[in-house]
Parts: sequence; C-alpha cells; structure tokens
Amino acid sequence: MASMVMKAEPRSSFGKGPNRQLRKKGRVPVVLYGDKKESISLSVDPSEVVGIIRSHGGVNTIFELSVKGAKGKQNVMIKDYQLEPVDHELLHADLIRVAMDKQMTLSVAIELTGLAVGVKTGGGMLDFVARNVDVACLPKDIPETIVVNVESLEIGDYLRASSLELPANVALISEGSLVIAHVLAPKVEEVEEPEEGEAAVEGAEGAEASKKDASGEASKE
Repeated sequence: MASMVMKAEPRSSFGKGPNRQLRKKGRVPVVLYGDKKESISLSVDPSEVVGIIRSHGGVNTIFELSVKGAKGKQNVMIKDYQLEPVDHELLHADLIRVAMDKQMTLSVAIELTGLAVGVKTGGGMLDFVARNVDVACLPKDIPETIVVNVESLEIGDYLRASSLELPANVALISEGSLVIAHVLAPKVEEVEEPEEGEAAVEGAEGAEASKKDASGEASKE
C-alpha cells in the first residue's frame, strides 16, 4: 500500500527566520510524531507534500518516509498542513506515524453519483450536506472515497450515514442520523394578488377612463 517514498532531512534551526531561509532553499519544515515515539523536526520537498494532498486519496494516503541518516523507512500520513493565505504555497506540515497493524479513525470523503429522480423528473434540487464521514479501519483498508448512488432519491428523501454501504472491514464512527444529502422541492413563485380595496379603486379608475374616452369620441362626431 505504501509505495511512494518521501525523502526528509533533519533540521535543528527553528523559528520564523530559519524557516524562511529553509523555504528559499526549496524546502519546508515538517514535524513527525505519533505511535508513542518522540517528535522529530524535519524538512521535505514541498512539491511532494502538495502532490499527496492533491491526489485522489488526499491526506489519507499512506506513504513511506526516508529520513537522512536514519535506518529504514516509516509509514506515515499527512495529519495537518498550513498554506500561505495569498499564493497558497505550503508553509508547514505535520506527519504522523502509521502502525499498519492498528486500527485508526479518520475522515473519508463522500462521492455522489447519478441524478436523483426528484431532480430529474420533479424539478427538485439535491442538497449535498455532509461531504465527509468518520470511519475506523486498519490502514490497509482505508477507502479513497465512499461512493453513493443517489438516483433513487425523490423529493423529500434523505440519505443518512446509516444507509452508506461501507467497504469490508470499515466501520462507521459518525452518527448514523447524520444527513449526507436530501432532495429539496422546487421553489414556487407566489403571485401577489391586489387587496380588495386596491382592486375596487383600480376598477373605478378604469371605468372612469372608459367614460371619458367614450364622451370624447361622441363630441368629435
């Protein structure tokens, strides 16, 4: 499962200044922790981290980390990351060690497929409410996404987390009542009718105008 290898180097300088210099050299600071072992400060190539974040598996992708000067490789995941708010360049990342024989809890994206019948024939609108659910499984069983077909949903129908068909060996942690999606009824535009008093005034004005037109035509003759 862990096929990609990311190379990391130890770092001993900390703070805004050293981190800025590190980025100028084409590296970004990361911290490796977890599995009841000490935290280690490292630097990596930002393009490799961004590539994993943008991959189909996203931050749930397990990869191997090779640290310069250390023996062997470690299975890790991206736990968190920070982007520059303007140009969205990677500033920092947290990596967590993954024990392949221990269950872990993580958030997995929901992917909707199909066109709901309530939208197709009823003119309704599909509201995609919860785009992720929390699940528990072994690292080898982590799904990239959870695919759900919504074609059978009619207007007023709800798709809840309890109805999701999860892959084998994957357990739902989120509440079963969590709404994933539902189909809203189409909006009906209300036509404002004039009040009784207004209608009477308009009718009288129309009648008066008709009389004036008729008298004008008669005088011309």
